[in-house]
Amino acid sequence: MQGQMTGSYVAAIDQGTTSSRCIIFGHDGAIAAIVQKEHRQIFPRPGWVEHDAEEIWANVQEVVAGALARLKIGPADLAAVGITNQRETTLLWDKVSGKPIHNAIVWQDTRTDRLVRELGGEIGQDRFRDRCGLPLATYFAGPKVRWLLDNVDGVRARAEAGQVLFGTMDAWLIWKLTGRHVTDVTNASRTMLMNLATLDWDPVLLEAIGVPRAMLPEIRSSSEVYGTASGVLEGVAVASALGDQQAALFGQTCFAVGEGKCTYGTGSFLLVNTGETAAVSTHGLLTTVGYQIGSQPAVYALEGSIAVSGALVQWVRDNLGLIDKASDIEALARTVEDNGGCYFVPAFSGLFAPYWQSDARGVIAGLTGYITKGHIARAVLEATAWQTREVVDAMNADSGVRLTSLKVDGGMTANDLLMGFQADVLDTPVVRPVVAETTCLGAAYAAGLAVGFWPDLESLRKNWRKSAEWFPALASETRERAYAKWKKAVRRTMDWVDEDEA
Repeated sequence: MQGQMTGSYVAAIDQGTTSSRCIIFGHDGAIAAIVQKEHRQIFPRPGWVEHDAEEIWANVQEVVAGALARLKIGPADLAAVGITNQRETTLLWDKVSGKPIHNAIVWQDTRTDRLVRELGGEIGQDRFRDRCGLPLATYFAGPKVRWLLDNVDGVRARAEAGQVLFGTMDAWLIWKLTGRHVTDVTNASRTMLMNLATLDWDPVLLEAIGVPRAMLPEIRSSSEVYGTASGVLEGVAVASALGDQQAALFGQTCFAVGEGKCTYGTGSFLLVNTGETAAVSTHGLLTTVGYQIGSQPAVYALEGSIAVSGALVQWVRDNLGLIDKASDIEALARTVEDNGGCYFVPAFSGLFAPYWQSDARGVIAGLTGYITKGHIARAVLEATAWQTREVVDAMNADSGVRLTSLKVDGGMTANDLLMGFQADVLDTPVVRPVVAETTCLGAAYAAGLAVGFWPDLESLRKNWRKSAEWFPALASETRERAYAKWKKAVRRTMDWVDEDEA
């Protein structure tokens, strides 16, 4: 416990891929106020995705002020604020002016594809896995930093002189709030630049990827006071940072080895706690830091990352115009009994776990004259469940232990059709907690622990309550036949992008 607690609430800032929000929690872990605001998705070229960090910072201040106003409280009523964030999204900014030197490059962005192949050399995507737990992929921050250093005039020299700072979105927000240049172990573990054993920047990785140490933030634990905020949160202790998926693991109170969760957001992410051991995957999963509380040893996790799940529903809404709002997808999917033989593999930015194929692109397979927009809507939802099944299979193979139930959270868990189908294809019960916003809850819990708002992990466990549970009801023969078709559709996505394509 660090610092002295005064307020009655803990706030969490969730800087996500499509929006920023602030949620304020009471002592029982229940939501007291929530305000959210979307930001622009910038697509300069096919496969490129950017965000305007200044727009995001303005939105963060707005949602924080809005949440405080909704509850009719001020910063003095908050014991602490925690931060959770879209991971791997990469920003460089000027140390003096604080101005970003380029839009943030988002985790989904594939512009580093050629660089990643070059870095792999003769060894390939596993060149650095033993040090950082990650395969070489466009997903991670290190190659994105290198791209900016190579492609924005004059930046490399300034970075080497410590005049340009790098951060993922947690570091950007902490810097804007406190003036401190720090990140936490979970976010650092997604850069390809941190050594999983030492929990520090790795000189071999920095040299190989070409990133100057002078631009990197200090790595701290996930639950400690980094500094005191100014501005909209004047005087509040900024006391936690966790990448969004690790925050959800923490919010779902998966504190014991073997406990896991899947978060359904823009992408879907399954994490399983592996304790103080960094387990090595042989089935395409990532080894990552789950969380670290103060000076305690870090807790590691295995992760299966799916790039596109909720983003596919948004795409159907915005690019195809099949629905007016994301929640309409379920009603449209319910107009048909099944997918009619149609499968949708949304490899918009390549395939993530367990394949790690950045040359893949999305396909809709099995189209016939029979297919309606209802079948496509159903295939869109089923895509998330099938991708999760592939990750769970990999997780079971790596751990040697079969998942007995899956804790779920995130926006898509409001979709009963999807959750029921997920239980069917996993042949495993699926459980949703009362507070489905577990990403924010995890950040709040970690911040509250740091200032003594909650005394220990056991007190957090007592807050967890089940809201809904789905049980499998599909015949195994039907399930496995459909899964084989899904696998066939996945194979159709591969090797689509040619090496000479810009």
